[in-house]
Amino acid sequence: MKKEFELLYKKYFSQVFSYVMTLSRNQDLAEEITQKTFVKALTSYDKFENKSSEYTWLCAIAKNMFIDDVRMQKKAENLPAIEVDLASENDEQIYQIHKVLHSLNEPYKEVFHLRVFGDLSFEKIGKLFCKTENWACVTYHRARLKIKDKLEEK
Repeated sequence: MKKEFELLYKKYFSQVFSYVMTLSRNQDLAEEITQKTFVKALTSYDKFENKSSEYTWLCAIAKNMFIDDVRMQKKAENLPAIEVDLASENDEQIYQIHKVLHSLNEPYKEVFHLRVFGDLSFEKIGKLFCKTENWACVTYHRARLKIKDKLEEK
């Protein structure tokens, strides 16, 4: 299996990357999605039924990864920002923010801490919780909304 997958990777990496580049027009994003595509293919290779070519199968995975990424970006852009400067000199504001943050339920509190104070990527946060990158992103944004709502109540 490992040898087969290495051959698959070598044979199709540049083609899949080129395909994703035409979708994204962003080299960094194309590289990331191409890598994720092959990780997904590796974990689901046993489900490949040979109903299409391997290249078509890989491109379908890549396209779905790209669509998921676009959806996640749109969701993030549409969420209202929490305008908070944690380094400000307003001790009362900082205290109120930490008070609200302390009152959050898990996993919102920990995910928010890891993202803001730990500066971790959504991918790493997802791995810490044995969840997906998308789960980490959604959980973080829900935490932001909860914080924003509680701050507005006060």
